[in-house]
Amino acid sequence: MSIRPTIDELLASMGEAGRRICDIDASEAGAGNISCSMSWAPDLAAFGQIEDIALPLTVPGLAGRTLLVTGSGRRLRQIAGDPLANIGALQVHADGRNGTLHSSQRRLFRNLTSELNSHLAVHEDQVLTRGVEFLSVVHAQPIHLTYLSHIPAYRDSATMNARLIRWEPETIVALPEGIDVLDFMVPGSDELQQHNVAGLRGHQIVLWSKHGVMARSDVSPTGAVDKIEYAETGARYEVLDLQLGGRAEGLSGEDLGRVKAAFDVPTSLV
Repeated sequence: MSIRPTIDELLASMGEAGRRICDIDASEAGAGNISCSMSWAPDLAAFGQIEDIALPLTVPGLAGRTLLVTGSGRRLRQIAGDPLANIGALQVHADGRNGTLHSSQRRLFRNLTSELNSHLAVHEDQVLTRGVEFLSVVHAQPIHLTYLSHIPAYRDSATMNARLIRWEPETIVALPEGIDVLDFMVPGSDELQQHNVAGLRGHQIVLWSKHGVMARSDVSPTGAVDKIEYAETGARYEVLDLQLGGRAEGLSGEDLGRVKAAFDVPTSLV
């Protein structure tokens, strides 16, 4: 995509991201959601319908910004076929409490995603802490990562990262900070929102135990999905190894150290 992607480019990337999330069995039925935020004023003429809405939390740091957000209950696999039916464009007002929702006459959702509070909070925190002009955020429910979070020993970030990065050299390169593992928290709750924001401040992906993940990318929605796919592949290897009795060697600390040195990976995991 271009440095300041067009609405068409973003809608296409959101559709591809939704398709890939479903390809890896990380979004059953209407589960999962995607958002993008941008500092510039995009052309929203394609959406047509306009209405003012109250936001689920006050986000003054997003004042004047535009977000593309999937609708509640929409299947991620269907976005690519008709993006305008599944995605709304939200312009945040100066007060940070309200916004204007642009949607298509083909709109198939009543409200934006039920996880909108977590999306808004992450976008605002990334703007305030890193000054990003663009950000994509993806929530999905990958089977193997979620399964491992049901095992108490894996609900520790250090343990989870040690087990995931040992399967492929690419994992530590793509996820040098590893993933942050949160305890179970009620979906859509203020508690989850606050811990999720804190986790994504220092990591590109956070695991919501017994629920799913959220990932961020400064590049594109598909870039955020790539992070999920790397982590989920490591989890798939780990589950397979558990099933086979833990017989595989995996990458040693020395092996990972060589990868870190060769690619100049900014990580403290090895």
